[in-house]
Amino acid sequence: MEQKKRCWENITPLMEKYHDYEWGTPLHNDKKLFEFLILDGAQAGLSWNTILNKRENFRKALDDFDYAKISKYSEKKVEELMQNSGIIRNRSKIQSFITNAQAFMKIQQEFGSFDEYLWKFVNGVPIQNNWHSWDEVPAKTPLSEQISKDLKKRGFKFVGPTIIYAFIQAVGMVNDHLVNCFRHAELSNQ
Repeated sequence: MEQKKRCWENITPLMEKYHDYEWGTPLHNDKKLFEFLILDGAQAGLSWNTILNKRENFRKALDDFDYAKISKYSEKKVEELMQNSGIIRNRSKIQSFITNAQAFMKIQQEFGSFDEYLWKFVNGVPIQNNWHSWDEVPAKTPLSEQISKDLKKRGFKFVGPTIIYAFIQAVGMVNDHLVNCFRHAELSNQ
């Protein structure tokens, strides 16, 4: 049986599963969008593989990414999270989870959903890129700079243009699968 051609080579089974079923797939569920926003912010300075390996620990530690609960975390909960070796123990990042949950819910109140707010930046339609190599894929774009600026204005933390570009790739607002990857064609037809 011929192996599927993927963007990423020599990857772990967990990364392969993430690539094949999640990365770049248009996502419209607020809870999942919040999860990716948190995880992409937590990734700053680290590899995605590190975050993916800790994802289940994050899920347990952060009440299954329940932004309503996270928005009410106390300093005691921050200290508890700082002792949790299963997640990234960076105080600024942990505090950003709370700040971002609060800002996330304000956007939901204003727009009806975070999904509605976010996808308006691309008029509800994923941008279809046609990259042939990873050297072509940017770390940030004018779109990620625009979204980053707006999120920061609304009080979000750990949402710089590079983090936001990784986020919009992950949630399928841009199709950055390489053209020779089997997922590129699948996602181009959605």
